[in-house]
Amino acid sequence: MAKETIKIENLKRQFTMGSETVHALKGISFTIEEGEFVTIMGSSGSGKSTMLNILGCLDQPTSGNYEIDGVKVKNLSKNELATIRNEKIGFIFQSYNLLARTSAIENVELPLLYNSKVTSEERRKRAINALEMVGLGDRLFHTPSQLSGGQQQRVAIARSLVNNPVMILADEATGNLDTRTSYEIMTLFQELNKKGITITFVTHEPDIATFSGRTIVLKDGEIMQDYKNHKVQSAADQLAKLPLENHLS
Repeated sequence: MAKETIKIENLKRQFTMGSETVHALKGISFTIEEGEFVTIMGSSGSGKSTMLNILGCLDQPTSGNYEIDGVKVKNLSKNELATIRNEKIGFIFQSYNLLARTSAIENVELPLLYNSKVTSEERRKRAINALEMVGLGDRLFHTPSQLSGGQQQRVAIARSLVNNPVMILADEATGNLDTRTSYEIMTLFQELNKKGITITFVTHEPDIATFSGRTIVLKDGEIMQDYKNHKVQSAADQLAKLPLENHLS
């Protein structure tokens, strides 16, 4: 039996807006096994942002259960949730969320600053290793303004890896990138997934979903489809087919 990294049972999330109750998630259930690469798709208002916030322990469900790496998230304190976010989840955002005046290596070290078990030497070593994994071993001391959008997103991916999380949670991680750079980043995600890293990727772009092994489609707070992708596209192959003109890395 493969280990369940994520287990969600009958998850509901309601918001009260004025006199109305908005049912953002209406009793959703699914599991994500260790080593899976799953895309969660849905248009605006489908519930995918709410789902992302609950998966990332940034929000709590109204009812139902959420477990990550065997830990029940319900009833955890703010500090306990912060610890799970820091130690079990690697976040990647559309807008990179890098500190502007801070070098790549210092940006990557950030999550480890809150981890008292890691020495400063170990922190530096892990940050260098993570940047080498994403192909930026020669850009350690560059600030975000000295890096292209694709390179900035690579720094963000390195930062998400540095704590050895049980899952990478990516929110529209290619949303701000052109097609070529998107495919470069998806090639990297596929390489990381081959190393056994579990990835949950939230997107509204169908072509991005073809690079993952499974797709969950949300609509109006419910799962419309949950299917295995039997013909996973290789992002590296798609990248090779693109014309070379006008590209500045």
